[in-house]
Amino acid sequence: MVTLIVNKQELQVDEGKTLLQVCLDNGIYIPNLCHIHGTDNPSASCRLCFVEIEGEDKPIPSCTVKVKDGIIAKTDTPSVRRLQRTAFKLLMSVHRVDCGHCPANKKCELQRIAKFLKVGLKPKYLELRLKETEVDESHPFLDYYPNRCVLCGKCIAVCKDKHGRAFLTFAKRGLDTVVSSYGETDANLPCSKCFACIRICPVGAITSKDSPRQT
Repeated sequence: MVTLIVNKQELQVDEGKTLLQVCLDNGIYIPNLCHIHGTDNPSASCRLCFVEIEGEDKPIPSCTVKVKDGIIAKTDTPSVRRLQRTAFKLLMSVHRVDCGHCPANKKCELQRIAKFLKVGLKPKYLELRLKETEVDESHPFLDYYPNRCVLCGKCIAVCKDKHGRAFLTFAKRGLDTVVSSYGETDANLPCSKCFACIRICPVGAITSKDSPRQT
C-alpha cells in the first residue's frame, strides 16, 4: 500500500495503479476518453486527464503516473482546467455534433465532459473541420462514423485483447486519421459475435449493421 494526497484528501491504495485510476476509483472524476481500466500501457492520446503534482513544473496526464508514497496532487486547479478546456474545444472542432441522431446520446462521454468542464459542445471561434466521409460501410458487420470518432484507440485495444490481434487499426495521418478495418470483407471475422468495440466506444462512432440507422 502507498499513501498519497489528492485535493487534500489522503488516500491509501495499492501500488501499481495509475493516478487516474486511483482517482476514479475514489470518486474523484478526471475527464478522460482513452482510459481503459487495468491497462498497463496507456495511450495518453486524449490529453484531458491533466493534474498538478507537487514537484512537477507543469501539469501532466494522470494516466501516465504510477502512484507512490508521498504524491501530492491537485485535479482542479485553474491551469489544469484551462488545459482541459483547450484540449476539449480542439477535439470538438473536428467532431460532428448531432446528438439527437447518435446512439450514444445521453450516455456519451463528450456530453459528460462538457457538463463537467462547463463548456459547450460547439466551440466558439474555432473553425469546424470535418472529414468528407460521414459513414464508412466497408466492414461486413460494422459501420464507422469518422466525424463522431475521437481517436481514443479503445476499440483497437479491446479488439487486440479479445482476439490476440487487432482487426482494427489507425490509418492515415494528422486531421485525416481514422480507424480502419484493413479492408476486411471476410464474413467469418469474429466481429459477428463480439461487438466489444461498439460497447467500449465512448461516443457511438462504431455501430452494428444490424442496428437501426439513425438519420
